[in-house]
Amino acid sequence: MNKQIAQKHTPIASTQKLYNNIKQVIEESRSKAYRAANIAMVQAYWYIGKLIVEEEQNGKQRADYGKEIISNLSEKLSTEYGKGFNERNLWYMKQFYQTWPKLNALRSELSWTHYRLLLKIESQEAKQFYIQETIEGNWSTRTLERQINSLYHQRI
Repeated sequence: MNKQIAQKHTPIASTQKLYNNIKQVIEESRSKAYRAANIAMVQAYWYIGKLIVEEEQNGKQRADYGKEIISNLSEKLSTEYGKGFNERNLWYMKQFYQTWPKLNALRSELSWTHYRLLLKIESQEAKQFYIQETIEGNWSTRTLERQINSLYHQRI
């Protein structure tokens, strides 16, 4: 019995336990940092959509003015911040704000990619269904996309 106790407290076993504890701290911290960054980016895209919509509503020729705004913004933002601000993504941000006009209605469990997939769904009921299923099942964006494409909501 003393031999088993001695083995548990060897330097190698002690180092392994320390390593496992440190590894857990690092992984938890990275996960928290990722979630915080994700929440901040989703909120930023919501605010960008809000600013675009508000600017368009002050324009005289809304449709043409909106296209011009998005095109000009895309050119400037892409130059400074990269391809994430192309015209298509700015249109998504605008639609994102229009679909979820209340910031506090956004779910912190969902990433920007989740929301972009949800924007393709027309039915509000189906959107809510997929949001709930994604959160409860901790679905990745690939899983969500597969479930949407297989019409999971309609089959249930």
